[in-house]
Amino acid sequence: MLEYARWKYILVGVVLVVALIFALPNVFGEAPALQVARKDRAALDVAAQQSVEKFLQEQKIPFARSLLDNGRLMVQFRGVGEQLRARDAVNAQFKDQYITALSFVSRAPSIFTTLGIRPMPLGLDLRGGLYLLYQVDVNGAITQVLDSYEQTVRRTLGNAKVQFIDVGPVAVDSTRPNAVRVTLPPNSDPDAVREMLSKALPDLTLTTLTLSSGPAVQGVLSEKQIRERQDYAIQKNIETLRNRVNELGVSEPIVQRQGLDRINVQLPGVQNSAEVKDILGKVATLEWRLEDMQHNAFEAAQRGRAPLGSKLYYFRGTKQPILLKRDVIVTGDQLTDARTAVTQEGPAVSIKLDSRGGEEMLKTTRQNVGRRMGVVFIEKSRETVMVDGKPVSREVTTQEVISNATIRGVFGDQFQITGLQASEARELALLLRAGSLAAPIYVVDERAIGPSLGAENIEKGVTALIIGMAGVFVFMAMYYKVFGLVADAVLLANVVLLTALLSMMHFSLSLPGIAGVILTVGMAVDANVLIYERIREELRNGVSPQAAIKAGFEKAFSAIADSNVTTLIAGLVLWVFGTGPVRGFAIVLTLGIGTSMFTALMGSRALLTLMYGGKRKLARLPI
Repeated sequence: MLEYARWKYILVGVVLVVALIFALPNVFGEAPALQVARKDRAALDVAAQQSVEKFLQEQKIPFARSLLDNGRLMVQFRGVGEQLRARDAVNAQFKDQYITALSFVSRAPSIFTTLGIRPMPLGLDLRGGLYLLYQVDVNGAITQVLDSYEQTVRRTLGNAKVQFIDVGPVAVDSTRPNAVRVTLPPNSDPDAVREMLSKALPDLTLTTLTLSSGPAVQGVLSEKQIRERQDYAIQKNIETLRNRVNELGVSEPIVQRQGLDRINVQLPGVQNSAEVKDILGKVATLEWRLEDMQHNAFEAAQRGRAPLGSKLYYFRGTKQPILLKRDVIVTGDQLTDARTAVTQEGPAVSIKLDSRGGEEMLKTTRQNVGRRMGVVFIEKSRETVMVDGKPVSREVTTQEVISNATIRGVFGDQFQITGLQASEARELALLLRAGSLAAPIYVVDERAIGPSLGAENIEKGVTALIIGMAGVFVFMAMYYKVFGLVADAVLLANVVLLTALLSMMHFSLSLPGIAGVILTVGMAVDANVLIYERIREELRNGVSPQAAIKAGFEKAFSAIADSNVTTLIAGLVLWVFGTGPVRGFAIVLTLGIGTSMFTALMGSRALLTLMYGGKRKLARLPI
C-alpha cells in the first residue's frame, strides 16, 4: 500500500479551495465605471449614493449597479457611451460637491467586494491610460537645501542681533552652487559667527574667509552630502507623486524609480490627462513673511529693486507690487495638514503646522499683532525657448503673493489662508496635503495608451496562454496517458494558485506578467516530467507500481529542487533590482516557482496516492 499523511491531503485541499476563491473574480472581467468622490475628500455615504443613482435614473442614463468602495462611489455601466454621458451629467449637476474620474470595476458579484476579494488590476499596456516619464532636476535639490540653510543663517543671526551684509548660495570650485556664505561688515569677528553657526548647522564644514568687502563665513556641502541629498530628493519626489496620485483618486497607479534620476508614472484608466499632468508636475510650496510696511512697494517696483532686508513680490491676478521681509517665518515643508474650508470671507485653506513651525508662528504673531503677514506661493516649471535657433529648456520660478492679512490675534500651529477662489483653494490644499517636491521635475516622455490597444493586448496574451497550455496538455496526455491527465490537472491548479497569489498581492498584470505565467506552466511541466521518468525507470528495474510512485517522487526531488533554486535566485535578483516590466516578470516568475513546486511535489503526489495507493492488486501503471 502507498500511504500519504492525512494532514498533507488537508493542506492541499484547503490551499486549492482558498486559491479558487481568490482567483475566481478574475474570470468575470471588467466593465467601464464612473468613480465619484467628494471634493473635500470625505467619505461618501449611502444617502449620497442614492442621490447619484436617482439623478442618473432621472437623466435616463442606464447603469448596471453602484457600490461604495473606500469612501468613493463606483457606478458600473454596460458600455463606454453610458459612462461618458454619466460623467458629463454628474459634473454639471454636482460640480460643487463631487469630482469624477473614468475608471473600471470588476463584473464579479458583490459578495467578493464585500469580502475584500478583488481581481488582479490590469497594467497600463492592457487597460490603457497615461504613461509619464519624469526627469528629476537633482541639482535643483541642492539649491533648495542651500536656500533652507540660508534661512537658518538669517534666523540665527537675527535672533542673536548680529549684523551681516548678505547671505546666499555660492559655487565653490564648481559651476553649481554647493555652499552658503554670509558676508559680514568690516571689523566683525568671523570666528564668533562661525562658532554660533556651527550649532545651527552642525552638518556643514564652516570656514572663515577674507573677501574684498570684508570677512565672511562659508559652509560647504561635501560630495557625500550632495549625493545623499540628490538620492533623498528622488525618493521624496516618488513619495510625493504617489500621494498626489492617491489624492486624485487614480486606481492602481505605478510610481517607481527608473535609472539614476528618472521617475516612471503609469496611470491605468486615466483619460483626463491634462488635469493630472498639471497637478503631478507642480513644484509648489508656501512661505509666510511679514510685510515691509516702512517702504513703498510702488517705488521699489519702479526702481526694479527692493530695499535691503526686503524682497519685491506681486499679487496673483492683480500684479500689484508688495514688499515682504526676507526672513521666512514658516515654509510649506513644516505643514502637517491642509484642508479646504468655507469662512465668512469666502473659500479658505485650513493649515496645520508641525511643532517647530507652530512655535515660530506663535512667537511671530505675539510680537507683531496689528502688522500684516503675506503668504507667498512658489511654483517652479520648465519652458522651452529658442537660443541661436536651437530649443533650450530652462527652469522658471514663479513667486506670487496669494494672501496678505493683518495679524489680529496670537495663533500657533492652526490658522487659515483666505482670499482664494474655490478652485484655487482646492488645488492648493491638495498640493500642500500631498507634500511638496524635493526637486523640480519635468516630463521627458509622455504616451497616452488607448483602451482598444489594451483590449488587443489582452486578447493576444490570453490566446497565447491558452494555446501554450493546450499544447502542453495534449502532449502530456498523449505521452504519459493517465499520468499525463493528472499532470494536466496539477498544471491547471498551478495557474489557479498563481492567479490567487497575484490577486492577493494586488499585482498589476501586464504583458510581461502573462509571459511569466506561460513560462511558469512550462517549468511546472518540467517537474512532472522528471518525476514521471523516474517512475518509469523504477518500473523498468522491476519495482512494484506503488513503490515506483514513491521512489519517483523521492528521487526526483533533488533534481527538481536544484533546477528551481537556480532559477529562483535569478528571479529574486530581478525582483529586487529590476524596474517596470522586468520587475513584473520577475514577480510572476518567482511566485510561479513556489506554486509549481507545491503543486508538482505535493498536489501531484496526493492525487496519485489517492488514485493508486489503496489498490492491493496493482499490476501496472498507465504511464
